Amino acid sequence: MDLIDKYISYVRDVRRYSERTVSIYSDVLDDFVRVTHGGADVSDGELLASLNPSEIRSYEVNMLDSGKSPRTVGLHLSALSGFCRYLVSKELLKSNPVKLVPKPKQQKRLPSFFRKEALEEYFNMTHEVVFDRTALEAFKLEPDTKSGTEIYKSRLDRLIVSVLYNLGLRRSELIGMNVGDVDFGRKVVKVRGKGDKMREIPVLDVLCEEILLYLEAVEAMCGGKRSLKEPLLVTGRGQRLYPGYVDKAVKSELGGVKGITGKKSPHVLRHSLATGLLNEEADLNSIKELLGHSSLAATQVYTHSSISRLKDIYKSAHPRAKSGGKNGD
Repeated sequence: MDLIDKYISYVRDVRRYSERTVSIYSDVLDDFVRVTHGGADVSDGELLASLNPSEIRSYEVNMLDSGKSPRTVGLHLSALSGFCRYLVSKELLKSNPVKLVPKPKQQKRLPSFFRKEALEEYFNMTHEVVFDRTALEAFKLEPDTKSGTEIYKSRLDRLIVSVLYNLGLRRSELIGMNVGDVDFGRKVVKVRGKGDKMREIPVLDVLCEEILLYLEAVEAMCGGKRSLKEPLLVTGRGQRLYPGYVDKAVKSELGGVKGITGKKSPHVLRHSLATGLLNEEADLNSIKELLGHSSLAATQVYTHSSISRLKDIYKSAHPRAKSGGKNGD
């Protein structure tokens, strides 16, 4: 299956998809071959022959019959579609057969988000963690002690939440940030998003200060000034962060905060910023640019929160709502 290997190399090295996305695409194509060819080794010619609407529709039905959700089935079909588009560009297929296969209907899921008040409580609770200069100076003297490790971790975990929420970053974007991506003079951050697209995001003064204090701690731990190409956020061993560390830090930091319930993940923090901006009447195009969405449709999902807010205003201010909907005064 040389074609699959070449495609996976293409999305990883040329399109620069995240490792998670590359892994998903690889698993989907392996699963398609397993289901359509019984797990046997197949040639590229046999694989191309199976990429037709009938076989793909049978694959879809097989997934639904095995209990996979419409969302998962849709993800598999999207991955197959990307592979077929690649084959069309290489003139190995005349057209994309996945376009002729209807996707299963999915129940539209509204994005979860944290209330602004709950997040403000978290930042107030952890303020001293960041801005306690005495603790920072003590850490600089003995960064390798147990207490030093705890001080560093508390600053790092708080900064992870701060950056994810204040900048609305994806987890992969946070992990990929380097020291040189933060321009303290202009107060902007350069972010490399999906499809290797670059964007700039403004940084609040308080976040600039938090990053600078964190960098002091990193330099003490690593033993000197760091180059602009080194990772911005690093583990206690000086290594670039990884997905599991970020997820665990977010869950730990937000776990005991009153008013923060449900799933605690980097993406919910991103949703929370978008929802908050929309509730403060920021326009959709500006939010789209900040989040790095490729289309306005991806941003419009956040309008659910403004509708909820509008309902509250309506109930509290509309004359008939005040009177219980009855005729008259």
